[in-house]
Amino acid sequence: MWTHFKRTILAGIFTIVPLALTGYILVFMFRFLDSVSAPILNIIGFHIPGLGILLTILSVYFLGVIIRNVLGRRLFSWGEKIVLAIPLVSTIYKTIKQFINAFSGTADGKSFQKVIFLQYPRVGVWTLAFVTGESVDANSVEYYHIFVPTTPNPTSGFFIIIPKRETMLTEMTVEEGIKMVISGGLIAPPENELHNFPK
Repeated sequence: MWTHFKRTILAGIFTIVPLALTGYILVFMFRFLDSVSAPILNIIGFHIPGLGILLTILSVYFLGVIIRNVLGRRLFSWGEKIVLAIPLVSTIYKTIKQFINAFSGTADGKSFQKVIFLQYPRVGVWTLAFVTGESVDANSVEYYHIFVPTTPNPTSGFFIIIPKRETMLTEMTVEEGIKMVISGGLIAPPENELHNFPK
């Protein structure tokens, strides 16, 4: 009886927690985006719930339009130089930008390029990693520069350089690989590609 009661309670908790968190995040985003345009709405003199979100989205869109033209890019570049000239601010800004670029696939190719598997922490155990670059040594051996992320936070991990022949290139996209890491493998292809690795 107690076991049945406990399992039923846990089933209820596991059902409601994702829904509650989703609702909380949506409400938080709604309020945050709505508050961004609050100063403008205060000037206008009226406030309609949700109007702030629309104004914020439109503002971000027009900012994107400006940044995509030559003059906008030049103005942004000048502003960025000013930010990078401030010691502490520049460190924070560059770190955040590098992470965003890595996961968004932007910034002149300075992002995760491929998803691979490598045998780590021992032979026979496979770990998912992202290729960030490539190089060749004096003996013409080709290497991958890879970032091995941690679960469930893919922004932390470690960097290693490994011969290409010791890795297995997958057909997963970077987005699919990130989802797999964040979910701890819960979101993953039903059939993995490890059988393709040469024995």
